[in-house]
Amino acid sequence: MDRSRPAPPGGALDDPAALFHFGGEPPVAGGGSEAATAARQAAAAVPEDAPQTRAAVEGLHVRGGAQPGEKVLITGIAGGQGRLIARRLRGTYAVTGVDRVPWEGHPPDVGVHVLDLRKRKMEDIFRTERPDAIVHHALIRHFDVDPRVRHEVNVLGTRRLLDFSAQHGVKRVVVMSSSYVYGALPDNPFYIDEEHPLNVSRTYPEVRDLAEVDSLATAFLWRHPEIATTILRPVPILGYYVTTSIGRFLRQRYVPTILGFNPMMQFIHEEDVAEAVALALEKGTHGVFNLVGPGAVPFHTAIRETGGVPIPVPEMLARPLFERLFELGFFPTPSGAIDFAKYPCTLDGTRFARATGFRPRFTLEDVFASVRR
Repeated sequence: MDRSRPAPPGGALDDPAALFHFGGEPPVAGGGSEAATAARQAAAAVPEDAPQTRAAVEGLHVRGGAQPGEKVLITGIAGGQGRLIARRLRGTYAVTGVDRVPWEGHPPDVGVHVLDLRKRKMEDIFRTERPDAIVHHALIRHFDVDPRVRHEVNVLGTRRLLDFSAQHGVKRVVVMSSSYVYGALPDNPFYIDEEHPLNVSRTYPEVRDLAEVDSLATAFLWRHPEIATTILRPVPILGYYVTTSIGRFLRQRYVPTILGFNPMMQFIHEEDVAEAVALALEKGTHGVFNLVGPGAVPFHTAIRETGGVPIPVPEMLARPLFERLFELGFFPTPSGAIDFAKYPCTLDGTRFARATGFRPRFTLEDVFASVRR
């Protein structure tokens, strides 16, 4: 039985604009927890004649947006997405970056420090560079390293970075989270808003560190209201330069799927992600925001549009097979990722669009062409 949800009216690829959902009221930042309840109560208590205070509740910080010339420190700057963010921001801001690997041939007006976030010298970067804003992108999202190292870099590295930001007068923080933190579950709403709980640990424990990072950043947002803090949760990113698990998956000639399932999926182009970071700084966003691309398509359609062939596999065979192939290094993700090939994890991007005016510039055809074989 095919348990996928129907495509939106108008077809999956015939009219991508018709697939882009902007319905309902903008969700409030938080994770469906006490923080979200507190935000709703705060919004209700704000008088109509206090626009600056209300702006902070509705997604814009009272501090306002970043000014040209401010210093922006990007972590993970040497990776594909980090480079795109740096190139988008340079010329408007003074851009510096940190990465564990060098960026050969980086623009002369972009400074790059080769350093691990876990090292003590990281605080020296804050002392010498004195950044106004942090764009935190240095998260390990693949599974090619020891899980302990991944946890240290992602969770402990993020905690240290946020602590340094509070201690050294940083004005703005943008943390790149992921839509995966919501998890893929059969009872997911068709469009998940920012108040939905982070459920990925229930079925995909190998990426619970991403949910921990998201929770750390959200707690930081509430503890330090003086800092304009933005947590972006983008849907799966595709592009020429980024390396993501879904990108590696779709670049295969034959793509295994789960027999009887064909969930709706969303994708966003890597350059639209860089543009969203620029808008978050420019507009002075404050809160948790889903970041979505131009629409949603069935998983099998995405495979065909990128030049692949879907190969349905019975789930009782798929899980042990994929887990063994992952252990041998022939499969990009643990078997827990199978649920994302069964159930939808589609997001509502209303809140960020309303706060910043963001609209994806790249169509679904553009997104798929960027990874087409």
